[in-house]
Amino acid sequence: MTPIAPTDEGTPDDKEQGWVPLRVIVVALCFLLNMLDGADMLIMSFVAPQLAKEWSVSPDSLAGMAIGCLFVAPLADKYGRRVLILGSLALVAVAMIASGYVTTVTQLMIMRLLVGIGVGTIGVSMTAMASEYAPPRYANFAVGFVQAGWPLAAVMTAFIAADIIPRSGWQIMLVAIGGLSAVLFVAMLFVLPESLAFLEKRQPTGALASLNRLRERMGATPLAALPPIASGGSAFSVGALFQDGRQRTSILLWSAVTLGYFVLYFVISWIPKLANQAGLPLDQAIYAGASYNAGAFIGTALMGWITVRYRINRVIALFFAAASVAMMVFGGVSLSLVATLIVAGLVGVFVNGGFNGFWGFAASLYPAEIRGTGIGWALGVGRIGAVLGPIVGGFLVGAKLPISIIFSIYTVPLILAAALCLMIRMERTAD
Repeated sequence: MTPIAPTDEGTPDDKEQGWVPLRVIVVALCFLLNMLDGADMLIMSFVAPQLAKEWSVSPDSLAGMAIGCLFVAPLADKYGRRVLILGSLALVAVAMIASGYVTTVTQLMIMRLLVGIGVGTIGVSMTAMASEYAPPRYANFAVGFVQAGWPLAAVMTAFIAADIIPRSGWQIMLVAIGGLSAVLFVAMLFVLPESLAFLEKRQPTGALASLNRLRERMGATPLAALPPIASGGSAFSVGALFQDGRQRTSILLWSAVTLGYFVLYFVISWIPKLANQAGLPLDQAIYAGASYNAGAFIGTALMGWITVRYRINRVIALFFAAASVAMMVFGGVSLSLVATLIVAGLVGVFVNGGFNGFWGFAASLYPAEIRGTGIGWALGVGRIGAVLGPIVGGFLVGAKLPISIIFSIYTVPLILAAALCLMIRMERTAD
């Protein structure tokens, strides 16, 4: 092939647009990463009852995830997505295995903090990687597919934990997930390539040769030279998210994500309890949680598929509007067991599906050189809502408000988040 000069937009040629093996491999690896991240985090919700019995503690890793999103994940824009993913995966593997051998609450909390930092960093980095390696038309689909790994892992982890923890204890689950993380690390070490956008925009040593090898694997014409490095060395800084007309976009996005997290973590934390309070026996109420996660998997995959044809901010708004209806039905209508499980699944489809659209939405709003920073800060700041959502829900439940009122209250932030998404202009997209 005759080398070509890069265009200002870095637009690949026609042969690079399809789902060639390299693109499929990268997106599939990111999907596995998100599944493992889901298992890493969600296992504690299944371990917590046993911990509460043995140690009187119910640990959480939201603080660690926020640190990972805010302060560690943006390093991918400076040092490369591959490096951050591998480093974070190694941290998660070590911390998860160590969690199975701790003997004090303090040791466990430290390990969970480290796991949270690793998971938060991986989540942002793999989202940017999936978005960049997918054919441009399917970028949102790829991100949606990758995010569907989390709820799928939730369902699988629930069934496995329910069988193993009563027989073998909670420690073996943590060690096993840590071992799977180590196995995936080895696979990633040999298979995962560096981000194309990072090589082109940041241009580390040997970038042109590395970029052309990857382009060749995708059937694309090699570049004759790298494009000039963009002026301004502050792209890594959070200040870049407010430059070049991005201030309004960033503020609206952060606000929408915070409201989305507020509802998401309320539903995740309280739907089994509220189903039980609504009249379902406890064992059947647990199935409401499983139905929710199954719906979350379907909704997240559906989000990615729909956004191939329609603007992602409009799809998120539509999902949130539908979620508000499903929540009103779940909280306000007397239903049979089967109907309750179906509606719980629909809540998962629209709440989780809509929220996971934020990953692809954030990726589409920022250029490659600050994409990790943009995704990381949106999801990191938004975790304020993840903390407040379950707490406010706890106060409302403690005040013995009717379930219908509680769910009605939580539809308000959903509608506000939908409105904020529609206010974000989509013209200012990635590259």
